[in-house]
Amino acid sequence: MEFKHVPIMLDECIENLDIKPNGIYVDGTLGGAGHSAHIASKLSHEGLLIGIDQDSNAIEAAGNRLNAVDGKGKIILKRTNFRNIKNVLLQMNIEAVNGVLLDLGVSSHQLDEGERGFSYNKNARLDMRMSDENSLDAEYVVNHYTKDEIAKVIKEYGEEKWALRIADFIVQEREKYRIETTWQLVDIIKMAVPSGARREGPHPAKRTFQAIRIEVNQELNVLKEALKDIVEMLCVGGRICVITFHSLEDRIVKDFFNKKAKPCECPSHFPICVCGKKPELKTITRKPIVPSEDELVKNSRARSAKLRVAEKI
Repeated sequence: MEFKHVPIMLDECIENLDIKPNGIYVDGTLGGAGHSAHIASKLSHEGLLIGIDQDSNAIEAAGNRLNAVDGKGKIILKRTNFRNIKNVLLQMNIEAVNGVLLDLGVSSHQLDEGERGFSYNKNARLDMRMSDENSLDAEYVVNHYTKDEIAKVIKEYGEEKWALRIADFIVQEREKYRIETTWQLVDIIKMAVPSGARREGPHPAKRTFQAIRIEVNQELNVLKEALKDIVEMLCVGGRICVITFHSLEDRIVKDFFNKKAKPCECPSHFPICVCGKKPELKTITRKPIVPSEDELVKNSRARSAKLRVAEKI
């Protein structure tokens, strides 16, 4: 399948990266290179774009797309998780970069590629791995986690009010047969969620699928680790732009930016700071940037996207 990538809030990302023609930029979630193609086009001969993705299909598709870009900068692609961004840069003897972009969540291609098991609208093996090198998959989570573990995953990562009931139904059903496909799981979720709740809000399986995907790929832990390393590797004046798609990711980014912008840990009743911690970031977006109505008409998958930006000081 062709790797489609409709870059979300493209203009807003390019503007906020504040691209220097001779700068070094990292797209930590390369995908189909929708954002990277525009970054590369703005670089001079001295500029460098590093694209990172753990999906081999993305690396191949991005390489083809970037080969056609009329940019003059050098382009290097690395197949790995963006949690390894610091190691990638150090191995290239790069001590600081001018900007990093993260476009989080599952890509449109991964959703559309039915056999990956990300979508509750397509029947496939329960996989949900963003990298085929990942040993943990959704089938293992559903069939081997305890009821309490499944409930915790669905409640914490999916913010699903019916988490315990869904976990209970999963455990009951897997005693009869191994749960191997997305539609088997969808049917179980529909049985667990009361009919009244199914008639309201999003698809009844949406939150559970999100939760299991986050667990399989350890997305929130990866994000927390990566944010620390990214700030460390930014040069003064360098920008970090992060697009999130649900409240858990957005909260992590918001809290991290705020902590780095206001690092003092002294009790509120102290008249002056004695901890000595200095700010590392300046928050550029006090409130997250969201897609325009025009963009939402063209790309409904952008509806929950939020962009936050910070600058190294």
